[in-house]
Amino acid sequence: MRIAINIILVLVIAALAYILIDSIREPIEFQSQRAVREGAVTSKLEQIRIAQESFRDITGKFAHNFDTLSQVLKNENFTIVSILGDIDANEEITYDTTFVSAMDSITNMGINLDSLPYIPFTNNETFEIKADTMTYQATLVYVTEVGTNRNKYMGKYADPRFKRYDDTYDPNKFIKFGDMSKPSLAGNW
Repeated sequence: MRIAINIILVLVIAALAYILIDSIREPIEFQSQRAVREGAVTSKLEQIRIAQESFRDITGKFAHNFDTLSQVLKNENFTIVSILGDIDANEEITYDTTFVSAMDSITNMGINLDSLPYIPFTNNETFEIKADTMTYQATLVYVTEVGTNRNKYMGKYADPRFKRYDDTYDPNKFIKFGDMSKPSLAGNW
């Protein structure tokens, strides 16, 4: 009888130890995965922002979709105008125009245009991309917004129950840069 009670106590202790370890492991694993996944997504959004700014430098506006963005950056050039001379020293001012391949510049920044639309940690889902014009302070300006819902890339951590480990965590939050209601390219991460 004494041996049976000891075995039952050992099993109860083992079960309680497992529950305790699991309750400690889950929040640590969640915070770790959240940092990795959100870091990858924000890094990709920063690359897309650079690509959109480069597209605007070439065309004067933002791209409405990733196909147009990729096509222009692969095939067009940046125009660099240098002003030579000093007006203060009564020198003649001349302009020198140089064309630089956008693809070379984008590649040198480590941006892969072919994988740019895809959200990390998903099954090839793509970011939402919008671009338009709006009147801001009596001026027509181009605006863009690119992002995705957090629940797309958080996998099993997209469950609202993980909010108990971080009050600011919202699995349905839209992670983005840009704004369709004002000329801003700031990110909300």
